[in-house]
Amino acid sequence: MEDIFRFVDELGPIKVVYISLPQMGLRAVVAIDNTACGQAIGGVRMAPDVTAEEACRLARAMTLKNAAAGLPHGGGKAVIFGDPKMPPQQKETLIRAFAGAIAGLTEYIPGPDMGTDELAMGWVYDEIHRAVGLPRELGGIPLDEIGATGFGLAAAVEVACNAINLDLKGARLAVQGFGAVGKHAARFLSQKGCILIACSDSRGTLSSAKGLDVSSLISLKNTGGSVIDFPGGEKADTEAIVDIPCDIWIPAARPDVLNKTNVGRLKARIVAQGANIPCTPEAEAILESRGILVLPDFVVNAGGVICAAIEYHGGSESTAFGAIDDKIRKNTTMMIEESRRAGISTRAAATALATSRVQNAERARRWR
Repeated sequence: MEDIFRFVDELGPIKVVYISLPQMGLRAVVAIDNTACGQAIGGVRMAPDVTAEEACRLARAMTLKNAAAGLPHGGGKAVIFGDPKMPPQQKETLIRAFAGAIAGLTEYIPGPDMGTDELAMGWVYDEIHRAVGLPRELGGIPLDEIGATGFGLAAAVEVACNAINLDLKGARLAVQGFGAVGKHAARFLSQKGCILIACSDSRGTLSSAKGLDVSSLISLKNTGGSVIDFPGGEKADTEAIVDIPCDIWIPAARPDVLNKTNVGRLKARIVAQGANIPCTPEAEAILESRGILVLPDFVVNAGGVICAAIEYHGGSESTAFGAIDDKIRKNTTMMIEESRRAGISTRAAATALATSRVQNAERARRWR
């Protein structure tokens, strides 16, 4: 068992639950980090190599994300050990078993994440009547389908471009992880004039200095293909996405893809973190020292959870898009301005903002 107590501080986590149902093939961890602002919202991630550490780190990111966005929710995360590409019936059985196992954790509201989707949340809701990111047919706002997180990322990137006097029209974009978040970020940014010159997925990297057709790439991905199946462009291994010079680099896949061993190869002006914890602290420090503007995950990829919270409280899709645009633009602006004023990193500025909101909530509520 991992030493979870090394992650405990004054904010949390308040609860870490291990779930093991061998007869169902289920192994999972739920980390509830903080509920001072309200019930914890956080996604359910499925992958063969997830860990309790990952759950705790992601749960803290959700606490900060929800607080930074001014949502009446704390942060949590669940991880399920398994291959998300397992046969559909097997996956449904596993997700339903997981839902039953967390029925009593009423302080945690699950949502979709890497390896799960709206349908999976529909199964959870069917079991325990508590989930967000539901299919439209169940009255939900399918945040992955509409690209809520990607929409928020595009808004944050636009603010960042204005801050460093980079013209968004014609800016070169590279997306590491062309999936649920990355493909929509590319779509919304291309609509603003960006040129996608590189993208990657688990099978490799596709690049073209002349630009790639975003709509065609999305269609390919939606039918189960890989970016390296795309006709034209140059193909390389997955790690090659780090080496392609660009203006805007979006990591939108797994944690720690940028680390001290590869960050020196990155040539970009803005790193907008579409994934949660995609850069190690050492990598972020190196980026900042080189004058690269880092947009931390819990501020700029909050579009999905903002959408989820609005769904949970009965709001509409149009309301969600309006709130995402307003909150993320405002928080990105505040973060950059405070970073420059205080001479601190953007993450330090954003963390101070979010932590102060959680601490204010703790003073007002008896939450533990």
